Amino acid sequence: MENFEIYNPVKAYFGRDVIQKLSKEVSERGKKVLLVYGKGSIKKNGIYDAAMEQLDKAGAEVYEYSGIKPNPIIDDVRAAVSLGKSKEVDMILAIGGGSVIDSAKVTAIGIAGDADPWEYVKGKETPHGAVPLIAVLTLAATGTELNRFAVVQNNATKEKIGFGYPPMYPAVSFLDPAYTISVSAEYTSFGITDLIAHALEAYFGRGDASLSDRFVFGIINEALEYGPQLMNDLTNYDLRARIMYAATMALNNLTAYGRKSGDWGVHSIGHVLSVLYDVPHGASLSIAYPAWLRLHKDRSADRIIFLGKNLFGISSVDETLIAFEDYFTSIGSPIRLSQTSYGDYSESKIIDTLRSNKVSGMHHRLSGEDHNKLVEIML
Repeated sequence: MENFEIYNPVKAYFGRDVIQKLSKEVSERGKKVLLVYGKGSIKKNGIYDAAMEQLDKAGAEVYEYSGIKPNPIIDDVRAAVSLGKSKEVDMILAIGGGSVIDSAKVTAIGIAGDADPWEYVKGKETPHGAVPLIAVLTLAATGTELNRFAVVQNNATKEKIGFGYPPMYPAVSFLDPAYTISVSAEYTSFGITDLIAHALEAYFGRGDASLSDRFVFGIINEALEYGPQLMNDLTNYDLRARIMYAATMALNNLTAYGRKSGDWGVHSIGHVLSVLYDVPHGASLSIAYPAWLRLHKDRSADRIIFLGKNLFGISSVDETLIAFEDYFTSIGSPIRLSQTSYGDYSESKIIDTLRSNKVSGMHHRLSGEDHNKLVEIML
């Protein structure tokens, strides 16, 4: 087992009506708030009004930046940074799912720094601070509410990149499962797929950490048990809470301790599908993971068999692959691009982009021939 450091500075409130603590947290950090959110669903489901009531109570000056899309783009981050700097905001309040909170994270370091935000994404500049970020989660999926990572894409360069810096941890996160009840069945299933994929990226990483493996099994088993129940009862608060808790635990370093690294090759593959065809993140993962597992059925047979035993009670590679595909299908998440209609898919275009972006895993390296095989399976 590798040496590791435990550090997570996020203060998190979990449960019904925790938004009532928002005014206190805002008041402790200043008066000027940059409110970042998506395309308006929070105004339809009452979350916006609940947050504004708290901001009024805190006597906050609020400047809004809305319109963050499900696959967030650097252009929106740049515009939000410009607004935040011009208003000299004291903090950011992000209300939404992973795309909104990720965009807010990059905005936070952008306001505090002088570089173009894309330079931070590319690792060409290192942030040395951030304005405080308060996150109100509305989708159980990414775990961004309790970690220092973000993903953003640049449509001009056809790149979608995940990265992380310590200043990007939220200062405070609010997790009310009731705020996810209005999420559609489609995006609920994509969120469940996302949390499973996060746990698997750690499991297939480099290093031997048995307790971290058990965390992975526990998190995925929550999704296996409660995910289908939730898909049949989308307004069930308790089921929403169980999935939200699992998603948060899947990517806050818990599953990574004792390992040298996760793998993250599947996410890199999914990012190509998203940047080319705007495939929703969770859907890209339920398409990419079965393909990746099939590619590695001989290379990582022991790990796949051990996974199958602990998740499905089965003891063969092929049975495990089929079990994952059946599960994703059962919750309504696609396992092949042919099952979707996000674009006019071009095999050569996907392969070329995988190669130009040098898509690979941190542990399980991918060659050009691997890219061909993966795309063939995904299609």
